[in-house]
Amino acid sequence: MGDITGDRIARFPPSPPWATRYTTRVSRRRFLKHSAIIGAAAAGGVLTPERVIGQAPASSERSKRPIRIIMGGYGPSTTGFSLALKKIGDRLESKFGDQIEVRYVYNILDLGYRAEDILWLVESGVITFGYQSSSYLTDRIPAIGVVDLPFLFSDQAKARGAMDGTLGHALTTRIEANTDFRIIGYFENGFRHVSNRVRPIRTPADMKGMDIRVLPSKIQARTFQLLGAAPRVMDLSEALAAIKAGKLDAQENPFSNTVTYGVHQFHRFHTATNHFYISRPIFVHRPSFDAWPQALQHEMRDAVRDSIAFQRDLHVKEEDDAVAAIKKAGGEIVELTADEHKAFVSAVNPIYGEARKELGSDVLKLVDL
Repeated sequence: MGDITGDRIARFPPSPPWATRYTTRVSRRRFLKHSAIIGAAAAGGVLTPERVIGQAPASSERSKRPIRIIMGGYGPSTTGFSLALKKIGDRLESKFGDQIEVRYVYNILDLGYRAEDILWLVESGVITFGYQSSSYLTDRIPAIGVVDLPFLFSDQAKARGAMDGTLGHALTTRIEANTDFRIIGYFENGFRHVSNRVRPIRTPADMKGMDIRVLPSKIQARTFQLLGAAPRVMDLSEALAAIKAGKLDAQENPFSNTVTYGVHQFHRFHTATNHFYISRPIFVHRPSFDAWPQALQHEMRDAVRDSIAFQRDLHVKEEDDAVAAIKKAGGEIVELTADEHKAFVSAVNPIYGEARKELGSDVLKLVDL
């Protein structure tokens, strides 16, 4: 099956009570009208609009239907994340044939939704499968904010090793204990860098007074306060609009994200700060996943594991390609010297003591602090 953003379905389940922060300005009915998302897959069939509103079809009818798996994200179909989704779906369809039906909504932003909406869309079962930066869950699960601390990892290999090991397992345990997600892996969002429209950044003093968009994480906001900037928590959709309107000085992202969303067309100055390493939990609507046959559960986990390696390899290339695209657009990329990098690390040093008081020593031990 392909991208379903052109299909039409009329009904849409209401937002769950906990989704206040995830509500959107556009009609949720419009989302289904334009995307045909009708619910998450369930054992023995599909969660149809009738089941959403409490009118389940007869069991004999339900048993004839394939298990529908709707995969969603918030990036163009050409990104490594979207290609990884397609790789997972292709493998499942090859294995199970007409027993399942896989559909894709690669970019919910195209439908007028916010990036953060992917969380409630999956947790409420409207979409089966999605991903999002872990920072978006820190308001509900403060402890996982430990991975938002700056300068945790010196290189990509160490970061990946941590996410594949004890740290990733601890995050999974905490997220699953506080949500209706089944966490089955982590995509790599990678190291993040600062871009801005004002001036080159080589020292923390160069950031003084700059408005910068940050993810919804208190630790990330505090990091940029310590660097002298004025952090603004904004959803990706809001940040992009503000950047295009010239109302936001700076933002931080991997180079690949900066190019994917066209920010490099508006920001001339880029600094390879490597200040955060962010992962994107891969989550499935838990009631759906747990109701699937064991064979499908196991194949999904195996497919995701392979897709993570695939996406990580693509990420490296995407970063290289993005650097070339930034330069082609007339952008300047500052590579910090060792001493310049040390100045940024020193400037944020108070945050580790603050995190120890807020999150506890046991949590900080997960990242060797």
